[in-house]
Amino acid sequence: MSETYEILALKYGENTARKAADNFMNPIPDDHASAMPIDYFVFLIRNANRTILVDTGFDHKEAAARGRKITVEPIEVLKRIGIAPDSIKETIITHLHFDHAGTMDQFANTKFHLQTSEMAYATGPCMCEASMRMPFTADHVCQMVRHVYSGRVHFHDGDGHIAPGITVHHCPGHSKGIQAITVNTAHGPVVLAADVVHFYANIEQRRPFFITIDQEATLKSYDRLQAMAAGKLKNVIPGHDPLILKRYPAWKPETEGIVHKLDAPRIG
Repeated sequence: MSETYEILALKYGENTARKAADNFMNPIPDDHASAMPIDYFVFLIRNANRTILVDTGFDHKEAAARGRKITVEPIEVLKRIGIAPDSIKETIITHLHFDHAGTMDQFANTKFHLQTSEMAYATGPCMCEASMRMPFTADHVCQMVRHVYSGRVHFHDGDGHIAPGITVHHCPGHSKGIQAITVNTAHGPVVLAADVVHFYANIEQRRPFFITIDQEATLKSYDRLQAMAAGKLKNVIPGHDPLILKRYPAWKPETEGIVHKLDAPRIG
């Protein structure tokens, strides 16, 4: 029997210096210099039976190494809403880029869900090319390898079942093994696209993000996301868009701009 879930977007950082030209493969010439900031999120899926984290973000050390700045580390936002890192038993890693797999060592009791093709890509010959390995951090990938050896990784080869009402789906293009998540809520299916879609504009205007290893696969993944969302693009949640916090209500008044509820009807 399927279950329904609450979904929370937890913001832990932002980059307000980004321009539109930084976010699209083919920026519109008249628009390339306009401001287009990016937010950094992890996501939480939960009900009375289970709590599942989506991605682990990155920490201050990684931020400094990459010239980024985050407000707090993801575990601090989790603690603010009463979630102890050691209490999380299941974590979906959508892909192994630095901003999605950067604090895995802070979740000592979790099992990680990952696509087989992402592990192969992040440890294979493509990583001999500087341009291909740029979004990855070797220490993060090595941590995942160690988790494999300690029995803490569950691999999915394409579509996979996480729990009643939660499934993962291989949607390549941004990375070779990136996966999106479909979550059953009281208001219907919600698709957490992660970086299959960074911004609403990527999928709404069919303009892929600038880090794309396969543009054709990305566009096909956009179609798949829409099908997974019962044909409604409004049910697709991108991985980094500040508009998420404008289109969905705060979890509580005091979490405005930090923790917002995605299983609620969209504002406007």
